[in-house]
Formats: sequence, C-alpha cells, structure tokens
Amino acid sequence: MRRDLFDLQGFDEINVTPLLDLAWTLLVVFIIAVTASIQGIKVNLPNASNTPSLVKPKTKAITIDASGQFYLDAYPVTLAEMETRLRQYKAVDPDFPVVIKGDAKIYYEKVVDVLDLMQRLEITQMGLVTQRLVK
Repeated sequence: MRRDLFDLQGFDEINVTPLLDLAWTLLVVFIIAVTASIQGIKVNLPNASNTPSLVKPKTKAITIDASGQFYLDAYPVTLAEMETRLRQYKAVDPDFPVVIKGDAKIYYEKVVDVLDLMQRLEITQMGLVTQRLVK
C-alpha cells in the first residue's frame, strides 16, 4: 500500500488556540514588565529642616474620658469653660477645625452636649474620631 503524495489532503483550518495562548502569555509578561519598570518621574526632592515647627496646630481636640470629664487639648475643663475658650478661638480664626474624641463607655448625652455647644458657637469644621475597623 503505497501512499501517494497527491492523495494527501491539506488542512482547511488552522488551530489558533496555541497562538492565542502565546499571545496572552506575552501580553501578561509585557504588562508586568512595564508596570514594574515605571516608577514615576524622577525628581530631586528638597530636604525638610530638622527644627521643630513653632506653629501650633490649628485643630482643637475635645476629649471626653470614661468618667465623663471634658478635656480641651489635654486640659480638663467644664462645659462652660470650654464654651468660653472656643469663643476666643473662634474670634481669632472663624474656620478652625474641631475633633471630638469620646470614650466608648460614656453616655451619648455627653457627646450631644458638645455637639450642641458646637452648633451654638456655629463651628462647622467638626469631626468625630473613631477607631478603625480591623478586618
């Protein structure tokens, strides 16, 4: 049984699956190589001075501890004293920010008292400090 060269039939279609596999692999390698090599534009950054800043932070912190004691920037105050001091700060800088840190064990009423004070003094830059959720 002799096979003749003219009896062989050619393939009508080409299997492109290996070609696509190669193309996808090269694309992934190219993306990883380009992403790893681009770090941004190189610039010479100036060095900061080692001297501490003499400017006091503008943000005022109001803290309420577990016993219900109010603190304004780590100094114990009553609600009336806090109102007087915040009025003075507002006279100097009307847009100073305030953060409120309340202990988890305090009554919500204490936080509401501080929020009412902020509303009376028309302090709009205000935030409540919470712990970050750990996942």
